[in-house]
Amino acid sequence: MIKKLIVMGLLCSISASFHAQKALNINLSSKKDTEVSPIVKEKVEEYATKINTIIQEEKKLMEEELVVLQARNLDKTDFDREKAQIADRYSEKMDKRIEELGFDLDDVIQKQVRYSLLNTDVTSKEELKEKLLKKFRPSRSFTGYFSYGIMTLTNSSQDNELDKNIGYANNLEFGLKLNYQLSRTSPWAITSGLGFSWRTVRADNNMLFTRSADQGVALAQYSGNLDKSKLRTGYIMVPLGVQYNFSKLKNAGMDIQYRSYYTGFKIGANVYGGVKMSTNNIVKGNDGETRDRGNYQVNPFVYGAQITFSYNSFSLFVKKDFSNFFKDSYFKNDKALIFGLAIGLD
Repeated sequence: MIKKLIVMGLLCSISASFHAQKALNINLSSKKDTEVSPIVKEKVEEYATKINTIIQEEKKLMEEELVVLQARNLDKTDFDREKAQIADRYSEKMDKRIEELGFDLDDVIQKQVRYSLLNTDVTSKEELKEKLLKKFRPSRSFTGYFSYGIMTLTNSSQDNELDKNIGYANNLEFGLKLNYQLSRTSPWAITSGLGFSWRTVRADNNMLFTRSADQGVALAQYSGNLDKSKLRTGYIMVPLGVQYNFSKLKNAGMDIQYRSYYTGFKIGANVYGGVKMSTNNIVKGNDGETRDRGNYQVNPFVYGAQITFSYNSFSLFVKKDFSNFFKDSYFKNDKALIFGLAIGLD
């Protein structure tokens, strides 16, 4: 019954187009047409045309018989009875002729299912399996990402001058992530990529970053009122790690299984290293705004580790530097700890 409804729906749609336009226009390059297999569409249109021809031929013959019946001037009861018999006879005749067309509904439905799955027509099991293996191959690609994190500086030593006067600090990062799934069904993947990170440390309590007498870095009290005091450093970052995906195996058909790389819950861990691009000391107060790209002894190299918890394209992460934020003995042992949110552009 369901199959009949499916076919009737297709035939009604095509028949309506047939009567409205007298000709069926097929544009295989249209995006809308990709929803239906061209082969399926051609078969259904051909079938609909043959059915329409049968209906028109039998209808013409039935009308001729009805004209003869009407000429016999029968009373209404006899006329209606014989008219119903003629209609039943032609209905059975049309059903038989349509059945003799040999329309294979199962074959058409199978072709449409394959087309919906692969967006192409295939003619053999071997070709179908080849298409499925190609479509559901391991994920190995680059995807974009954007992240923002709240940063603090931690150490195991007694608080230094920066610890006592630090304000809001943050890390803004974007870049490309390399995704290398080990196999079609593997939950494991290797991750790497290239990112650009901007780390901003703000001074509080009307303090600003300045150069010390030995051309190092220090904090100094501003003589007026500070609106802005921040030290921003840019890094080129390269991570390397692994990721485990908890999503379940899915069946693509023909005994081919795969695991979706980009969906579901995932846990990742990686180490990272970075090289400094530049440092910018931004100060805005009573004397206006100044920007200085000089040497403020920010560490030219950074390295650490990160753990990430993801669901689909959204991630929460914790990042900890093993390197000091400043080099040499300036604000000794201060290391960045970052909690943040990342969005993958999969």
